[in-house]
Amino acid sequence: MENKIYLDNAATTKTRPEVVEAMLPYFTEKFGNPSSIYEFASQNRKAVDEAREIIAKSLGADISEIYFTAGGTESDNWALKETFDAYASKGNHIITSKIEHHAILHTCEYLEKHGCEVTYVDVDENGVIKLDQLKKAIRPTTILISVMFANNEIGTIQPIKEIGEIAKQHNILFHTDAVQAYGQLPIDVNELGIDMLSASAHKLHGPKGIGFLYIRKGAKLHSLIHGGAQERQRRAGTENVPGIVGFGKAVEIAMATMEDRKKKEIYLRDKLMKRVLAEIPYVRVNGDRSRRLPNNVNFSFQFIEGESLLIMLDMNNICASSGSACTSGSLDPSHVLLAIGLPHEIAHGSLRLTLSEENTEEEIDYTVDKIKEIVDKLRQMSPLYEDFIKKRS
Repeated sequence: MENKIYLDNAATTKTRPEVVEAMLPYFTEKFGNPSSIYEFASQNRKAVDEAREIIAKSLGADISEIYFTAGGTESDNWALKETFDAYASKGNHIITSKIEHHAILHTCEYLEKHGCEVTYVDVDENGVIKLDQLKKAIRPTTILISVMFANNEIGTIQPIKEIGEIAKQHNILFHTDAVQAYGQLPIDVNELGIDMLSASAHKLHGPKGIGFLYIRKGAKLHSLIHGGAQERQRRAGTENVPGIVGFGKAVEIAMATMEDRKKKEIYLRDKLMKRVLAEIPYVRVNGDRSRRLPNNVNFSFQFIEGESLLIMLDMNNICASSGSACTSGSLDPSHVLLAIGLPHEIAHGSLRLTLSEENTEEEIDYTVDKIKEIVDKLRQMSPLYEDFIKKRS
């Protein structure tokens, strides 16, 4: 197939043409700073507020609870660091899971160096957090529970409502990194008991460099970035008006098309899983089979290296990954796959494919055919596979 097949939408998505079109005027004729007082600038203030309203409505939140950031990583840092700072008089303990994105895990490591105590809760073999262990981890000094909505590598959706209820029962703030789930799944922050939520535009066909943090009214978080009175004095810096407008447009489209997209992505996802499992031996699907993102598939192939598989897929015009884009280039196996109990040698043979509604059945069939061909070729070169086959014969 001559055209490139893009199956790495968890890393980033293509910006929709409608989103680009909505953004363009704010680079040129509508370039005013929304913090200025003249009419020319106030039009941009209105555009920012309209995008904020679209996003708030998508979550069942109030417009005053949405704060724009530079992306999911900043939002995660803000939620953790400023909760630790603002609630220091109550305690210094945070609970999270072992399969969080590094934006959470590395922030927790930073906080541990500054007196924070962090409990990393285990997950089961499907990547679902162990709620009993979560409950047992709660202390009088616990100030925050942060658990991602859906995992970026294996697609497992967490029991968010149950976690929200546990947090509320103990008067603990609950933050969720919803970067992968927002725009893919319906989310109501009040129904789910979420106090803070991180999201990023480029995961739902919006622009890069813009995200938001939802902060429930009453949560007394301080500013992470200082220097101005923007975002109701909580996030300094001139607003990224084109990015915010694009984010609003992307959310508007995502909400309107969610059900149809889910149906198509689930159909293609399930076809992909069914063919690979039926036609390639010694392979497993990672993550929960049913409680998973509509567009996520994660395989582990025995007796091969995932990096070699990725390179050879790329040579066949297929874009894929072995896990988070933020850890590409690392020689270490995925912390997520190790946390669900995979041994190193199997974790190293992982492949993540994340679809969009633009993918076709023809692309899926071509991809499976190439995976079969490449896996077979790599195994023929593997002394481990040769030994395995000899022992079986």
